[in-house]
Amino acid sequence: MSEASSSSSAPSNEPVPFQGVREIPIAESDEAAECLALAFAVDEVAMYFVETNDTENWTAQEKWDMHVRIMRSIVKAHILKGLALTIGPNHDCVALWMPPGKNMDDKLTMFRSKMWMLNRKLSVEGQDRFKKEFLPLLHRTKEEVLGNLDNDSWYLVYIGTKPESRGKGYARRLIEHVTTQVSGML
Repeated sequence: MSEASSSSSAPSNEPVPFQGVREIPIAESDEAAECLALAFAVDEVAMYFVETNDTENWTAQEKWDMHVRIMRSIVKAHILKGLALTIGPNHDCVALWMPPGKNMDDKLTMFRSKMWMLNRKLSVEGQDRFKKEFLPLLHRTKEEVLGNLDNDSWYLVYIGTKPESRGKGYARRLIEHVTTQVSGML
């Protein structure tokens, strides 16, 4: 053993080595949310709750902080009730899945994921867009598209890759991981 390798027991600042697809533990929910926030930073649908008429006086930082807060709640809800996966050394890509017959709208999950706090933090228009437009449209569209298979289907809610990590096949591998597992269950 060399002197350099045996003399240092301090943690390294080097990124965690690539370990393939893995579930996201609740302790890493903020890192996963940051990945999704970066991936959807310019996405009009993701920003629909933040870019409202009544937030025009918010600073860019306040809007970003709200966007990240939304992603944190969504990630936590999927860790608690669904399936949250990541790949890459630094949460480079994140996928949030909802298993058959489940959703994240129950009161306990809303409480534990802190989604209920969004009602206090979002602007009035942002709250209306989320509760009265987005969630009903999401549920209705899912039911219309999946029909009788709605309660028997896995649902990919979010998949996002950090801009600097795109083109490495991470998203494809996250999707293949779940579809392979689900195919094995059939």
